[in-house]
Amino acid sequence: MPEMELRPISVTDNELEVEVIGENETILNPLKVRLLLDDDVELAEYIIEHPFLSNPKIFMRTRKGDATKALTRALKALQKEYKDFEKAFEDAVPTEQKE
Repeated sequence: MPEMELRPISVTDNELEVEVIGENETILNPLKVRLLLDDDVELAEYIIEHPFLSNPKIFMRTRKGDATKALTRALKALQKEYKDFEKAFEDAVPTEQKE
């Protein structure tokens, strides 16, 4: 899988806007939801100006704390959720059925 390309648009202590090259809402929606579960996050949204002509952007603002740290926490939480799901799947479906 190719490495994801990100282009920071605006980064301050409590706000962050990043363009996500070549991706869509499939990856951004779970991130937005996870960000909004953080009490320090005031706003999280992804923006797709045009589905064929522009790349999506993720925008977030924190009430308190650093926006980049809040994003890192959300990403780590998502990684854990997906690993937990993978483990549960592997436990539920015998190997011979997966192949």
